[in-house]
Amino acid sequence: MKKSIRTTIHKNTEGVTQEISDEVAIEEPLEFSICFGSNASRSTKNIAITMRTTGNDFELATGFLFSEGVIRHKDDILSISRNKEYDDDSNLENTVLIELNESVTIDPEKIRNFYINSSCGICGSSMIEGISKIHSKGDHSSHLEIDESILRRLPENLKKKQDAFGITGGIHAAALFGVDGEIHNLFEDVGRHNALDKLIGYQINENALPLSSFGLMLSGRTSFELVHKSALAGIPLIVAIGAPSSLAIEAAWEYEITLVGFLSSDRFNIYSYPKRIT
Repeated sequence: MKKSIRTTIHKNTEGVTQEISDEVAIEEPLEFSICFGSNASRSTKNIAITMRTTGNDFELATGFLFSEGVIRHKDDILSISRNKEYDDDSNLENTVLIELNESVTIDPEKIRNFYINSSCGICGSSMIEGISKIHSKGDHSSHLEIDESILRRLPENLKKKQDAFGITGGIHAAALFGVDGEIHNLFEDVGRHNALDKLIGYQINENALPLSSFGLMLSGRTSFELVHKSALAGIPLIVAIGAPSSLAIEAAWEYEITLVGFLSSDRFNIYSYPKRIT
């Protein structure tokens, strides 16, 4: 599925303006709905709208529901499809309907309606509540160690695999890598949180959690929300091209995640649990 479109712009270079065609990242809304309850009494509820780059919508929905504590593993989902009950067929591709197993307990009164923007995710939501979830779901006893020389090669490895970023310059990436520096999976989106949800959703579908033998690489900065999602997935190491926030560092220390920022070919900063970097 296309991640970018062409548009006409006016480009100014050294005081000279010319009209040219340029490639920009796609950003469109995606509506999440869930169907839940016993087989005798099913209910459908719209629970979220996110602004995302098209592609991997089902993985995005799976990762989002996992991060919000709605599901715990792949078997909690019976099926994922487009929402055929949507009145406007032209927007069908911007909907996702997740059929949950009847064993999944949902309290309709406690399901929040989310609007998730592409820059900061669910801004300010469930931070305190989210921290308490990590203790029950996270697995951070990982003995993963990685050589610092391998870390310094990761930015170039990431750049080579960022197809959409290479075209638009305006899209984030979340990548899963091994201790040998090989990138196993990479997902792109205008939203950093969406890119990570897509990655985690894919791994859930592969029954691969917890991801205790891998590191996560982020193309931008690291916020609390990204540490929170990583902790739930059992990821012990996060490295990022940009800086972490204060709450991201605090959460990384509490959940024994090694957090690296400002990663480049010749430098990086370690903000928590430096013992994993050898």
